[in-house]
Amino acid sequence: MTLAEILKLAPVVPVLIIEEEAHAVPLAKALVAGGLYALEVTLRTPVALDCVRRIAGEVPEAVVGVGTVTTAAMRQAAADNGARFGVSPGLIEGEGADGPLPLLPGIATATELMWGLRAGFTHFKLFPANIVGGVGALKAFASPFPQATFCPTGGVDLNNAPDYLAQPNVICVGGSWVAPRAAVLAGDWGRITALAKAASQLGKTPVAVT
Repeated sequence: MTLAEILKLAPVVPVLIIEEEAHAVPLAKALVAGGLYALEVTLRTPVALDCVRRIAGEVPEAVVGVGTVTTAAMRQAAADNGARFGVSPGLIEGEGADGPLPLLPGIATATELMWGLRAGFTHFKLFPANIVGGVGALKAFASPFPQATFCPTGGVDLNNAPDYLAQPNVICVGGSWVAPRAAVLAGDWGRITALAKAASQLGKTPVAVT
């Protein structure tokens, strides 16, 4: 699948910090049951790549990706462990759109966006979205960079996600609210499925023509 196809699977890409490998498969199944299929497992715990490998092998409905990719070696490791895409908080020096797996690089400024476009990327993570301008930044980028599409992440939740998704240059949003740490640690998969279902129903709001 292309990165665009992956990001179009659902309006929200869950951003997951998995602390115990045993939680990986039931968490992925709970999210998929709620209608969220592209899952970003962040490289913020020692078991992250093990979790990616488990999800890739045991939850075929999920399209598992790796987040917090900050080096070329991490991008390769993600691919080697079964990830279908990678997500970075920024641009990785020397890394372009071609590589071992599709990469969604983070940008925060127009300069970074221009560097990313020159590297062959067309899809970007606006990060941290709520700090670097949010919806206003997306509107400002739309005219000079019509070829760029965004997945805002960072401070996005159920309340403000519709505002982001209403922007024509937004393909989806990333968020951690669909898998609260307390629910994961408690194994409350029903709650996570319910949160995922609510997130999967988010859609772009039609813009009225006046």
